[in-house]
Amino acid sequence: MAGPQQRPADSNTTLVGVMGYPVRHSLSPLLHNTAFAALGLNWTSLAFEVAPDQVAGALSGVRALGLAGISVTMPHKDEVAALVDECSPVATALGAVNCVVNREGTLRGENTDGAGFLASLARGAGFDPAGRRCLILGAGGAARAVALALAGAGCADLAVVNRTAARAGAVAALAGQVGRVGRVDDDADVAQADLVVNATPVGMTGTGAQDEGWLVPPSLLHRGQVVADLIYAPRPTAWLAAAADAGAKTVDGLGMLVHQAAAQFELWTGLPAPVDHMWAAAAASARV
Repeated sequence: MAGPQQRPADSNTTLVGVMGYPVRHSLSPLLHNTAFAALGLNWTSLAFEVAPDQVAGALSGVRALGLAGISVTMPHKDEVAALVDECSPVATALGAVNCVVNREGTLRGENTDGAGFLASLARGAGFDPAGRRCLILGAGGAARAVALALAGAGCADLAVVNRTAARAGAVAALAGQVGRVGRVDDDADVAQADLVVNATPVGMTGTGAQDEGWLVPPSLLHRGQVVADLIYAPRPTAWLAAAADAGAKTVDGLGMLVHQAAAQFELWTGLPAPVDHMWAAAAASARV
């Protein structure tokens, strides 16, 4: 698919962006600018590197400069949730914001990570969590978003495995009655899961197939499962490649990245996102 050409910015251009620290590696401007170009919108997205002690000032700048919104990445998601004027129910439950929408100076915090993950499962594996058994590895912010989304989609059982049980319990609590703490040494949790999600950063550097840091060795995975890794570089991770060798259907982190960005686009513009164009741009990027 030929990439759409973005129109030059002018005095009527609507500005959005992404803030993080560091942030220059972010694919968000590429994804959003691709979407704007595909629909012929006079919008532009930029990356803003915001130091941890400058978050409040950056949000004031969003208001003062009239940005339509801003995507938020690490390490600012929690702080932004505490500083915006209002939060969506999902962002409130997670205590984290990955997207700010500016409506005439009122900043509303949203979180599209979970919705992006569900959309990536549907597109990449045709997987519907309703009535299914799910296992999440890790207990960070990504795990929280995935747990809340899977519970909201009606999963029947959600086990969370982490080396610190208390942190796993906090994530499992987001799933309500279907959430529980799994055990690293309980192979049954892995064998019985319809969906296994790696929400840890292990494997992000692509250092090979060493399994010392994996909470679940891929040798325990099997045919009939959907196995997802939230990491999108390298693509695939060693863990995901090994899961595919074991016969599992795999979904990498690129889908969640694209679909959460598409949801942000829709919140800002009120228009359906051109997801196919965004997918093509992300897949073609040398950074993926």
